[in-house]
Amino acid sequence: MSDFIETLCAQVEACARSGTALRPQGAGSKHFYGGPLQGEALDMRAHSGILEYEPTELVITAKAGTPLAEIEAALAENRQELAFEPPRFSAESTLGGTICAGLSGPGRLARGPVKDYVLGCTVVDGKGQLLHFGGTVMKNVAGYDVSRMLPGSMGTLCIAVDLSIKVMPQAPAGATLRFDFNQNEAISQINTWLGQPLPISASAWENGVLWVRLRGAQAAVTAAIQTMGGEVVAEEVASAYWLSLRDQTHAFFKTSADIWRLAVPPTTHDLGLEGDMLVEWAGGQRWLKAVPGLSADMIRGAASRAGGHATLYRTESSDARLNAFQMPSAAMLTLQRRLKQELDPVGILSPQRIAPIL
Repeated sequence: MSDFIETLCAQVEACARSGTALRPQGAGSKHFYGGPLQGEALDMRAHSGILEYEPTELVITAKAGTPLAEIEAALAENRQELAFEPPRFSAESTLGGTICAGLSGPGRLARGPVKDYVLGCTVVDGKGQLLHFGGTVMKNVAGYDVSRMLPGSMGTLCIAVDLSIKVMPQAPAGATLRFDFNQNEAISQINTWLGQPLPISASAWENGVLWVRLRGAQAAVTAAIQTMGGEVVAEEVASAYWLSLRDQTHAFFKTSADIWRLAVPPTTHDLGLEGDMLVEWAGGQRWLKAVPGLSADMIRGAASRAGGHATLYRTESSDARLNAFQMPSAAMLTLQRRLKQELDPVGILSPQRIAPIL
């Protein structure tokens, strides 16, 4: 056990005895997301470095404080990547913060969410115990697969120490197509295309325009362009567009208005909510800039009726952050709180970061 981890375990154990709240963090680039920040900041950036990377095995293991840029640079040397394209809000964003936030970029449409790529993890729980889960299991607790529960936990369950992540090869070829559709037309068309053998890796709709990214073998990309039609976007323009969505530097996100993140069944048509809408993942993720008078109840009601949920993603209201996340079903809430009790019985880790759930 390293000196850093030994000190970390002792610190958490002492805080558990005294009831002192702790808030693990990396670069702090996602402080805007979730409930209000509470507890003493626990900076993990001193625990940094790639522990193991074997390109032929498509797995990289690194310390939680390792900069995401360092991870991606190592992967790029071997033409590999993080398939879920996590947003990089800062040049100092860390692997641990990225995984625990659970946010995916455009690539999630074709390759799945963050949790599908976390193979194993070493964590410190709220009692100061060092635990191992997943691909390098040495010890387990209560039958939970914490390596899959870590994404999106926002530091409320445990403190990520080391992470083993599945990586993927970069596609050999790609192209972006652009189409003029209204929202309902775009949602119907992209879902129709997804039912066909086409190398679609990302989609986005805004202001009457549907963008579709293709990635795969050159022959497959060329055939898809001929099948789908549309306007082929210049590579420089296309790359800048998808990068702006991934890292949320797109003009849509540059606002003082509240931004909501809605997760609904992809084929759901226009939800009828006033405000600018940006639709990703073939309709599965929808960003909404709410207009004045559009309440949280109205937004969450529309998402619930569609079979989904809504999260207040960005707001300048500290009071509103106390209800950033939508309350799940009673059964799910019981499970989440039981897991919290198991791993952090005193409740010292990032209290209310997933407000009002945990």
